[in-house]
Amino acid sequence: MVKVDNNTLVNISAQRFERLREQGAFYIDKTEFIREWWEKGSDVTLITRPRRFGKTLNMSMLECFFSTQYSGRGDLFEGLSIWEGRYRELQGTFPVLFLTFANMKAARYADMEYKITKVFSDLYEQHRYLLDGTLLSRNEREYYEHVKPGMAMQGVADVIHSLAGFMRRYYKKDVVILLDEYDTPMQEAWINGYWDQAVEFFGEFFNSTFKTNPYLERAMITGITRISKESIFSDLNNLDVVTTTSDEYAAAFGFTEEEVFRTLDAVGLGAEKQGVKQWYDGFTFGSVTDIYNPWSIASFIRKKGRYEAYWTNTSSNSLVNALVQNGDADIKQTMEALLQEKSFGTELDEQVVFNQLGKDNNAVWSLLLAAGYLKVLKTEAAEDTVFYTLTLTNFEVRQMFRKMVKGWFQGSTTVVYNEFIKAMLNDNVCMMNAFMNKVALNTFSSFDSGSKPSEEAEPERFYHGFVLGMVVNLADTYKVCSNRESGYGRYDVLLKPLDQSGKAFIFEFKVLNPYENEKTLEETLANAHRQIEEKCYETELLSEGFVSGQIRKYGFAFQGKKCLIG
Repeated sequence: MVKVDNNTLVNISAQRFERLREQGAFYIDKTEFIREWWEKGSDVTLITRPRRFGKTLNMSMLECFFSTQYSGRGDLFEGLSIWEGRYRELQGTFPVLFLTFANMKAARYADMEYKITKVFSDLYEQHRYLLDGTLLSRNEREYYEHVKPGMAMQGVADVIHSLAGFMRRYYKKDVVILLDEYDTPMQEAWINGYWDQAVEFFGEFFNSTFKTNPYLERAMITGITRISKESIFSDLNNLDVVTTTSDEYAAAFGFTEEEVFRTLDAVGLGAEKQGVKQWYDGFTFGSVTDIYNPWSIASFIRKKGRYEAYWTNTSSNSLVNALVQNGDADIKQTMEALLQEKSFGTELDEQVVFNQLGKDNNAVWSLLLAAGYLKVLKTEAAEDTVFYTLTLTNFEVRQMFRKMVKGWFQGSTTVVYNEFIKAMLNDNVCMMNAFMNKVALNTFSSFDSGSKPSEEAEPERFYHGFVLGMVVNLADTYKVCSNRESGYGRYDVLLKPLDQSGKAFIFEFKVLNPYENEKTLEETLANAHRQIEEKCYETELLSEGFVSGQIRKYGFAFQGKKCLIG
């Protein structure tokens, strides 16, 4: 259901269902989610969706529908699909605990501990009515009052279990527990180096709250990633996991194309349908394709039809940036293909093993898929694994990655990088050397993923990042290829002009290798040129009609952070 016109308030930051409904703001009816979840009957459900896909709003909607705190607020659901039938009898009839880990971002585990106790303490404050009368014993009252920000961590993992017990006694009914953004603290723990401590606590918390809790009616957990069972869900065998490749609840998060197009017509932007599809379409949940990010669509409407990368600019992409920038050659080569609108195939385990990020490329692709940056084109089952064909989700995501790669060459380095490109196009080898050494000196450390990388590994990591920069900055005039077969081997980099009359370039990168009797960069450079000629790397260009006079062949010889081009 879409009720919207040119005068409708578009509240793009709305996360509280009751406020949005009271404002009469733009809302696409997702209340069928309530019916689908309740009728499925799972004790504990985990749903993963990318950020800004309405997870928090849907959780707020569940709270408003089931919680006794909203008893008598059927007006919030008037005119929505859930209000047509027997389900209205359930509105406002269950005790509900709704908590979010969205704000659990901390650079140190000690700070994380405080934030944990603050979230739990705030929840206890909301239910202080439990202290009225004689419901709680003296010991229980002391326990209740003990829950406060900064409390000792002993027993903290059990406080939600205890609160559910108090509420069960008060309402004489089991409790619905809603946990939003459960994986935020785990991402923070990985980024900031206290993963093991966080896993230990949250493993205990999830077991106490969702597995051994006799006061639990139902539970809904949402997040971006499906953290591996071995990390925090090892004891939770009653968990119904719904990921982006599952068919359940496929249309409950995000907007379908029908909903988007109907909305565009309603607000007078119907002529922009194909543009909106090109920019923002592409998300796939289960077998349902053509899903749109709600934030982007609501922002587009609010901006009166202005195209921007709204979703990819909503929050920091620091984790994704670090994983790609510090990734090995395979990750950078795959990103090169993705930025050129290609796909790639990989085995994939949808469980994100955070402590494998940086060690296992499949863990990186799992994270990018869960986060919405990649989409599944097709799947093939083979024995005990599934083979996925993946590509970037849409034009908006591609713009985000292009901007991210450009950011690797920031400030003065960007100027130097651009000057290198200019010198290359003008056949100015002297200036190419001057500028490349400045670029290498300033950016080697950015592409260094180890604490003490070998000099041999640094140039490999650097040049693939450098090539990604070329893919982004030369996209309008060159097709950039790397590590592909031509002649009798695989060249490092080939720049093929889109204008057949332009110059083409072949690059071969080599690190000075004393085991090959190389004592100087000049000797390494000579070996690079020898390889270009012996392996006939120009074959691909010649077969496509380029002549020898158009082809420039350059060797790049590295020794540490020094580079010689010729």
